[in-house]
Amino acid sequence: MAYLGVDIGTSSSKGVLVDASGTVIATAVRAHTVSRPRPGHVEMDPEVWWREFRDITRELLSGHLGGPDAKGGAGPASGASGGSSPTGVGVGRPGPVAAVGISGMGPCVALADGASRPLRPAVLYGVDTRAVAQIARLDAELGRPAVLDRCGSVLSTQAVGPKVAWVAEHEPEVFAAARRLFMPSSFLVHRLTGAYVLDHHAASQSVPFYDTGAEDWYRPWVDAVWPHMELPELRWPGDRAGTVTAKAAAATGLAPGTPVLTGTVDAWAEAVSVGATRPGDLMLMYGTTMFLIATVTRQLRVPELWSTVGAYSGTRSLAGGMATSGAVTEWLRGLFGAADRAVLLAEAEQSGVGARGLAMLPYFAGERTPIADPDARGVIAGLTLEHTRGDLYRAALEATAHGVRHNVEAMRRAGAAIERVVAVGGGTRGGLWTRIVSDVTGLPQDIPTVTVGAAYGAARLAAAHLEGEAATAAWNPVRDRCVPDPAAGAAYDGLHRLYRELYPATRDTVHALARLRREAAGTEDAASGGAPS
Repeated sequence: MAYLGVDIGTSSSKGVLVDASGTVIATAVRAHTVSRPRPGHVEMDPEVWWREFRDITRELLSGHLGGPDAKGGAGPASGASGGSSPTGVGVGRPGPVAAVGISGMGPCVALADGASRPLRPAVLYGVDTRAVAQIARLDAELGRPAVLDRCGSVLSTQAVGPKVAWVAEHEPEVFAAARRLFMPSSFLVHRLTGAYVLDHHAASQSVPFYDTGAEDWYRPWVDAVWPHMELPELRWPGDRAGTVTAKAAAATGLAPGTPVLTGTVDAWAEAVSVGATRPGDLMLMYGTTMFLIATVTRQLRVPELWSTVGAYSGTRSLAGGMATSGAVTEWLRGLFGAADRAVLLAEAEQSGVGARGLAMLPYFAGERTPIADPDARGVIAGLTLEHTRGDLYRAALEATAHGVRHNVEAMRRAGAAIERVVAVGGGTRGGLWTRIVSDVTGLPQDIPTVTVGAAYGAARLAAAHLEGEAATAAWNPVRDRCVPDPAAGAAYDGLHRLYRELYPATRDTVHALARLRREAAGTEDAASGGAPS
């Protein structure tokens, strides 16, 4: 018996086959890129999600379950998106897929007509900053304190409602035809089962459409933004959404009738993947962006962070997210001629604490929490002719660590108890990044055996659905612990003060530069009104 988990991320889609003991049998990856058609706009075609899901699933089934062969469009070499090549690994034939779990980046806004056909590329989560004017308008109409009280979070670049409002204002023909809202996980669930559902957690990020206290849609505010919206049925991430249809079976190689879970947003699936779902747990997701989820005992409403329902019924989360983290290191790697990551990490190690006098703000795509400033920009301070690429790479790693500390301090001020930190994601490989984060924050981090992340969490949800949560309790034990170095921590305390001073000292300048860039691109209307001070 095997469980399939697939996650649609910002830079790639990943799939895993996992057996009943939690052992990863095989993995497959498809790299992709998002579209950035205008400054502040970040989009992706939903059909890419479906194509990559099909390719990943057929590759895994063909290679490890005796599934369809290349005649049906499957096979280990088929369908890599964006020039990527498949990377499936694993041994053995664990048996048929018993259930499918899905997760994906979010909250996203994929608008579809009444027949669930996408009408335009999906507007992605908080990295897309186009809807600043719509945030201001909805704040005025609905009341910022009222939104925080009912929804648990204020309107921000992460919110769904302002992005829908942006489409209504700028693409009225699309908006007039739009009836349904999808995110990557719910879009794939619909393609597999025909069900139009959304999980409670993703809905709770769909500000201002969801009432976190009532755990239900709040129709008056839906009508204020999108009066002709057909609301998806709400279910919890581990609930069954439906079963694989005959049409979907032919496309994917999955057996008709295979249960499909409702799924959720990738970061919450990551938390499930490492068992960081108990009060006092904090999950750090190292990836293209950095995400933090603290599980709390009650809803904590603070405008600087996101208060949501959790992955399981009855749980609450306090979350934060940085707009960039690994994206900055990849940007630097590209500037350095696609240099080998291991070499860059070694050079960053040699640079030492403080990157030889550099300080960086990692706001290269604006920033989400806790400053909520879409017009924030990356800043590198202290540059000299003697600085090397290793220093710059180290400064980027340290910048994300300071951003994590900024979020952790905001969480603690809000009342979150942080007793255990679990690190997950591709950035945990190599060790240096996690060590820097521990040194900057003073927090030990547990590193689990499996850091595949959200895809593994989606598979774990699928297994728990059929076998019970107790059956997955032993999945993914801790393999290592990253403990902070007190000497490095003392040095970073002083550097953190400089980091925190750098943003207010440069804010007016970078806001003016952001406006100039929009004016040069002819997109000032997309983000007029400026950013919060």
